[in-house]
Amino acid sequence: MSQDSHHGKWTISSSDDDDDEALPPSGTHRPAASSHSPHLSAPPSVPKLEPVSASVEVKPEPANPPVSSLVIGSEARQSAAKSQVNPVKYETGPSLAGKRKKEVSDGSGWALSDSDDDDGDVKGKSASNLPKRAPPSPKAKKPKVESERPPSPHGRLYYIDEPDDFFESSIPCLNDTYRFYLNKVTGLDRKYNSGALHIKDILSPLFGTLKESVQFNYCFDISWMVNQFPPEFRDRPVLIVHGDKREAKARLLQQAQPFPHVRFCQAKLDIAFGTHHTKMMLLWYEEGFRVVILTSNLIRADWYQKTQGMWMSPLFPRLPEGSGASAGESPTFFKRDLLEYLASYRAPELEDWIQRIKEHDLSETRVYLVGSTPGRYVGSDMERWGHLRLRKLLYENTEPIPGDERWPVIGQFSSIGSMGLDKTKWLAGEFQRTLTTLGKSSLRSDTPVHLLYPSVEDVRTSLEGYPAGGSLPYSIQTAQKQLWLHSYFHRWKADTTGRSHAMPHIKTYMRASPDFTQLAWFLVTSANLSKAAWGALEKSNTQVMVRSYELGVLYLPSAFDMKTFPVHTNPFPVSSSSSAFPVPFDLPPTCYSPKDQPWIWNIPYSQAPDTHGNIWVPS
Repeated sequence: MSQDSHHGKWTISSSDDDDDEALPPSGTHRPAASSHSPHLSAPPSVPKLEPVSASVEVKPEPANPPVSSLVIGSEARQSAAKSQVNPVKYETGPSLAGKRKKEVSDGSGWALSDSDDDDGDVKGKSASNLPKRAPPSPKAKKPKVESERPPSPHGRLYYIDEPDDFFESSIPCLNDTYRFYLNKVTGLDRKYNSGALHIKDILSPLFGTLKESVQFNYCFDISWMVNQFPPEFRDRPVLIVHGDKREAKARLLQQAQPFPHVRFCQAKLDIAFGTHHTKMMLLWYEEGFRVVILTSNLIRADWYQKTQGMWMSPLFPRLPEGSGASAGESPTFFKRDLLEYLASYRAPELEDWIQRIKEHDLSETRVYLVGSTPGRYVGSDMERWGHLRLRKLLYENTEPIPGDERWPVIGQFSSIGSMGLDKTKWLAGEFQRTLTTLGKSSLRSDTPVHLLYPSVEDVRTSLEGYPAGGSLPYSIQTAQKQLWLHSYFHRWKADTTGRSHAMPHIKTYMRASPDFTQLAWFLVTSANLSKAAWGALEKSNTQVMVRSYELGVLYLPSAFDMKTFPVHTNPFPVSSSSSAFPVPFDLPPTCYSPKDQPWIWNIPYSQAPDTHGNIWVPS
């Protein structure tokens, strides 16, 4: 059964399984462009379900078909890439609405990042099932100009070469208290990049004389990555830890053929539809060793005009010869937990790195490691990974706060999995219990929960425009089954960090005071809002199942000899010794208005143009 909605006629696969991250799409849909803005608040605007015959190849890992010279992961990003090559311009005349204007095909090597989507809804389509393009208008053809630079995925000349002073030439002023940094964003006022970092800064000689490195990530542009190293380090050995299989793995290895110093380690993904989503750098210097845990993929788009974050460790010195096995441990047991996380890969390629870490002093670390690794865990192992690991840390290392039932939980993310038919299925029944844990206080079910996810208007008015939505792969198939979730949603607003128009790819979770001036804890992580990332209880709560690799760091006040973290109200330009915490977005969060709708990647938006004059027609 199909239904004519505000978005045209939709045909959507039906499934009663409320774990969508495990379900690939069962068909394709081709919505007609509409002049109406999408609404998901209630039927009949929401497309109804209709079984359709399977017509796509099912792959458990995110597909990476070669689209021009793109490096992309999910169908959402593939659609964004296709739309950017042939953008649909906003036209007031109805005769032109929805017609594509052909751009010169690209050969510049630009890249779009993976979706970071844990939702099987948008994975696994073959290249032949990508959104179709209308024939180009004859009027749109332009004579070839030999000297003309090929267009970027966002349109002609989108990527602007950063000025010379964009990158650091001397050790920058950084917040040494928390070591939590945002990525630089091209096009911002200079003060909002003061104390932020670009990948070129991280890999520069300012932070150490690099000997060798490991890059854990989900999506890679190998050529671009190599060029981010300074010339003097560009041929130093790099190990890539990835989760690609079959065709995607072959494409990744092909990318690296010109670079013999790049080697690979394939993460084991034994549970269907899991991903290797961890983003971490291990940097071995002549002077010591450093860990960077971050939210960015290793492609240009993720370091250009998105809000991203990272924790960068201090430089860890080498331990004296003959040091004991427990030497160099931190009060947060970071060294033990990092070694345990690396051991979970069961990869011979990481053995040398495990040994190197054992030989270094990590005692200055003041954050806790929170990781996820694929598996089904029982007994005490249930608390090793995912949200039960976070719950254990909050239980053991925080104290109850008087009136803590009024301290809201805040979750901010760039992708959403299936939460089930109502909040009791996982969000409130399981995940919220973790996020509201404060020491040994009693469980409160009435704690406010604020979820930050960009609205359609946030995406439309962003620096990237609608294509920023390719990094926000919330699908109509998932959204229409959990309308109850949208009442939790809040806008992306980040005026304090100058990043209101840099769409978030960062993921953060925290507990704030009722007046939003204090934090009980703060977490930055690769983990989106999904059961695949955080784990879900099974078998009457005697087992937890985790699908994906994820990694983040948890800040607890006790590790900084504080009761709570004061929220920084003016984090830029950065002060090196501020005790206030630089939350990356504005507090208190702004609730969706009745007119606001969450960004959904696979429906059209043609009522108003974005900042580049385009509309969004995904098929």
